[in-house]
Amino acid sequence: MIPLTTERLSLREIVASDLNAIHALLSLPETDFYNALGIPMTIEITQGYIDNWVNHQQKDPRILYAFTIENKEPKQFLGLIALTLGKPKYRNAEVWFKIHVEHWRKGFATEAFKELIRFGFNDLRLHRIEAGCAVENIASSKVIEKAGLTLEGTSRKLLPHMEGWLDCYTYAILEEDHNG
Repeated sequence: MIPLTTERLSLREIVASDLNAIHALLSLPETDFYNALGIPMTIEITQGYIDNWVNHQQKDPRILYAFTIENKEPKQFLGLIALTLGKPKYRNAEVWFKIHVEHWRKGFATEAFKELIRFGFNDLRLHRIEAGCAVENIASSKVIEKAGLTLEGTSRKLLPHMEGWLDCYTYAILEEDHNG
């Protein structure tokens, strides 16, 4: 298990007992609005996600690091964040995150994202970390930019959405941006 910490947060790898908290998060209409997966119709679907994330903890080489985001004090589940590695030759990865609506606008997503970037560059020796979000998702854009990523472009009609296909911003940060 890989524990990561910041001033206010603990990021720990997902375990089976996180099922109810994760299902509640994934079932919120507010956090689902820009989510391409959609709300899980049953807790068994959420269990499948968790099983996949936990199974990746045992793989070698490892390509997925999925964490819960928790307040240190009081200890409280706030959301999820994950880093998915690309092909080893490229030394790149993509980050996604999801924060419970009760904890929006408190800097938790940015703080967790910055820690995952540190982990990616310092521990995993990545060259490039990417993230994307719907153009309309202003809050996620702000988080990604505050974490230090640079807007590189827009992909047209990339994200399936209940209201039709959405354009997606593409962001990235390079190891020299982080360490330089």
